Amino acid sequence: MTTIDHRDLDLCTMLKSEEWEVLSSIYPDCVSRDSPNGVLKLEIPVEPQNPINVFVTASGTGEIQEHHLSLSSLPPVFLEVVLPPAYPLHAAPEISSFHVSGSWIPRIGLVLESLLEMWRPGEAILYTWVEWIRSAEFLNSLQLMHNDVLRIPNAAPQLLLPFLTAHESKSQSSKFNQLSHSCSVCFETRKGSQCLQLFCGHIFCRACLRDGWSLYIAEGDVARVGCLSPQCVKDGQEATEDEVRSVVTEEEVRRWKWLREKKASERDPSIVLCPMSLCQTPVPKPSGAEIHDGTGWERLRTCHACNYSFCSFCKRTWHGPLSDCPIQIAEKLVIEYMETTEGSPVRETMERRYGKKNLERLVAKYEEDRANREWLEKSTMACPSCHVHVEKSMGCNHMTCSKCKQHFCYRCGSKLNASNPYEHFSTPGLGCYSKLFDIIWEPERMDGFGELIGVL
Repeated sequence: MTTIDHRDLDLCTMLKSEEWEVLSSIYPDCVSRDSPNGVLKLEIPVEPQNPINVFVTASGTGEIQEHHLSLSSLPPVFLEVVLPPAYPLHAAPEISSFHVSGSWIPRIGLVLESLLEMWRPGEAILYTWVEWIRSAEFLNSLQLMHNDVLRIPNAAPQLLLPFLTAHESKSQSSKFNQLSHSCSVCFETRKGSQCLQLFCGHIFCRACLRDGWSLYIAEGDVARVGCLSPQCVKDGQEATEDEVRSVVTEEEVRRWKWLREKKASERDPSIVLCPMSLCQTPVPKPSGAEIHDGTGWERLRTCHACNYSFCSFCKRTWHGPLSDCPIQIAEKLVIEYMETTEGSPVRETMERRYGKKNLERLVAKYEEDRANREWLEKSTMACPSCHVHVEKSMGCNHMTCSKCKQHFCYRCGSKLNASNPYEHFSTPGLGCYSKLFDIIWEPERMDGFGELIGVL
């Protein structure tokens, strides 16, 4: 056993103290110690200089399954070190614990061997260790990293992948909060904790987002609850639920979700709102219902929120597939009444039974509905997706539904390819070839047109 002079021990104590001060000043958030000469605890973040592609390979499964992530940081390494009295002149540091969050580093023993091999007598090694781990250079000793590509074998990738993703998100958020950013609305520079970077990359202060989104939610303009930059507004870039929750109140979040569900139900003609006044939940067509078309069962809807079963046609309590809807019964009654002659025994019997004014009211409504249907068929074209009717006053026959954003042809009602809608009008052989524009002269709209031309 080598005897160490007390002067060397005093020098070692001074060198350790100086090394600790330097390390604490460079990495104030990463180092701590229980006592001046006790255990040193190092929490070392792994932050490669450039983002790396991480492939997590399922080990021990017999088949190769790789999952890809792009990460700019990895979970930290926890290192507990004991510095002997003779360190750094005559003794190496002693590693009492080496722990990795998520167990994402395999073959930890190789890392420990490499750390101890770095020390040379008389050399302070802690800063070198920290930098070696922080820069992710230690992964090269494990032969896991090559050209910014890291391959991690792991027995449970389904657990490791969300852990790595969550750490990346937390790390990015921490870095964002430490910096100052300029809001794209008010142009004021604020701390990152007072700002929010949306999924599209644009940054706004939370105050501006809160003012705008709260107003849009209150007015029901849910499509504008998203990025406030002009280009993203044009592209219809909506906010995610996490982004909305981080800005507005919980009550506004509930209204925002309800508005989105309502908007989605309006785009799908098969979705019907629950007729219960206190519910109004969108109720989709049950799966497999198409096989019952024509039998009456296709009209059955059951609200998943209040369990109310109703008819999608008359919006009343479900009356079975064989019974006519009250609306259908009333329509049959009106048609039968209209086919009778004034003063006939059949008409008089119906008037005594149902009331003459009631029948006249039903007839007037039936005539109005029929006139509306005739006008819609003659003067409009229905969107092939949501069946909303559109009337064109001028312009080309390429239409974009304002409700569901479906592109379609106004002449034939066909759906058009959103990326190239004019292909429908430029393909020889199609019925609408060279008919992007057409002029339909209607006599009832031409009154006075000849006189106007004469004046000109």
